Amino acid sequence: MASNQEYLEYVLDLLRRLTNITYKKMMGEYLLYKDGILFGGIYDNRFLVKITPASASIGFKEEIPYPTGNMMYLVDIEDTRALEELILGIVADLSKS
Repeated sequence: MASNQEYLEYVLDLLRRLTNITYKKMMGEYLLYKDGILFGGIYDNRFLVKITPASASIGFKEEIPYPTGNMMYLVDIEDTRALEELILGIVADLSKS
């Protein structure tokens, strides 16, 4: 099942105060980037983020984005400030590696 544009817009609205958030549509799903760094995506209308120390500290449920994909965390919060901190932390972690 592919993700729909409405769900993408919902997630982008949650992240609206962050700068340089972009996305790429790929095979019916959406990859999400901050400052050019891939931090997560929308898969089957689920907002998933990469597993890093910043995201691991939250305690999200692990899910696989697609059959051959790596495990990711399912984002289940709508608090925009908490989401901003989460994305900034993930991007900072990924920038170090």
